[in-house]
Amino acid sequence: MSTTASLRDAGRHPATPLSVQIGGEPLDIHQWLRILPGKRLVGQGSWQGQQVLAKLFIATGAERHWQRESNGIQALQRAGLATPALLASGELPGGGYYLLTEFLSGSQSLQQCWDQLTDHTNNPAALEIMQDALRTVAAMHRQGLAQTDLHLGNFLRYQGQVHIIDGDAIDVQEPGTPLKQESVEANLALFFAQFEPEWDNRIDALLPAYLAINPVASLEVGALVAAVRVERQRRLDNFLAKTVRDCTQFAVSHQAGRYCTVLRSEQATLAPLLADPDSAFAGQPLLKDGGSSTVARVTVGGRQVVIKRYNIKGFSHWLKRFWRPSRAWHSWLAGWRLYFLGIATPQPLAMIERRIGPLRREAWLITDYCPGENLFQHLGEAGDVLPDPATAEAMQHTFRQLNDARISHGDFKATNLLWHENRVWLVDLDAMQSHASEAGWRKGWARDRARFVRNWRADSKLAGWLEQVLPR
Repeated sequence: MSTTASLRDAGRHPATPLSVQIGGEPLDIHQWLRILPGKRLVGQGSWQGQQVLAKLFIATGAERHWQRESNGIQALQRAGLATPALLASGELPGGGYYLLTEFLSGSQSLQQCWDQLTDHTNNPAALEIMQDALRTVAAMHRQGLAQTDLHLGNFLRYQGQVHIIDGDAIDVQEPGTPLKQESVEANLALFFAQFEPEWDNRIDALLPAYLAINPVASLEVGALVAAVRVERQRRLDNFLAKTVRDCTQFAVSHQAGRYCTVLRSEQATLAPLLADPDSAFAGQPLLKDGGSSTVARVTVGGRQVVIKRYNIKGFSHWLKRFWRPSRAWHSWLAGWRLYFLGIATPQPLAMIERRIGPLRREAWLITDYCPGENLFQHLGEAGDVLPDPATAEAMQHTFRQLNDARISHGDFKATNLLWHENRVWLVDLDAMQSHASEAGWRKGWARDRARFVRNWRADSKLAGWLEQVLPR
């Protein structure tokens, strides 16, 4: 039998299968679903002959989280809202607490349903997912409840009904009394902020699904959209901060002379490359071998990745660079910014900086490899043929996304935009900027726009078409 102490000591890697004594009977854990090292473990298991979802609160002083989880589930049940049944709850032998709920075998979270869609923009299935979630949120609001960790992963589709999970995040404001307008607006902003900015333009069309369940007469779309943008920026800032600190999603090591952050799911695969990133440039053709950077494509664990080394060209160059974050650091954050906003770019996998104390030297960035051809090749160098409808729509979609997010690329050559899987992918993000001011954004976009059109002759068909369709 495992003890609370042994579960704490296991860190990120508690064993499976394992057993924990619950009220004189064994709780057998078959699979871990979420691990917060030393704090909370969530797993699928069996107890008293039935399948259960087990939450084990193993941190010292975990009673508050355990009690909130239990109270949240009971509040949902009292309100008549669908949620997995609470089966057992109590103290673990040796410290900590447990909470067991019904395991809904065969259920899918709305996030899983969303991730299975290859296109969200004009997909009826995406609209249905959004409407299912909004109707469920409205039902909570009508009963005086709000989900403070509001995302699609906390809603399960099971036997034709949406179930609410994560009782710890249930805020009970006025049981049985609909939430006030300001609380509704804040919670809906939290919901919509998890989606790409282009969805802001569709909030007006989505709200009827919510209002049919919880009619809030004074809810204004304009005020809600403004609140969504503020909330999305807050979420983005928090997410970018996570990419450079050790957490569930990212593994960060900070030693004398070296800093490294890596997507935790890729840590084992990339381990040889992380240990010796310069080995990627030995004995094989390079994608780029310039003074400021060196780029290679390598295969690691059967997976193709691109590694880019940002060189220090000499002492004078180092004097200009050492006091600020490296270009690899900037590109790492830029890549994850695009990823968060749903703008296609090869996924960043790892970033390494050589340091002398706090002073930066060479740095490396590792990303997925995108096999697409660049737009200069895809559209033709002469520019005498207009893009086909799929390419034209994908290009304009990317330009709209950049406009909505107030992002300028900084080096908008056609060779830095790749055509792959019917999407336009952005690469070479060294000069990318996210603009806080309207004036800065307009100036940056004007440069990007002009640079992109200049890829082709001014009198070509393609340049003329771009002048017409590119946002000004």
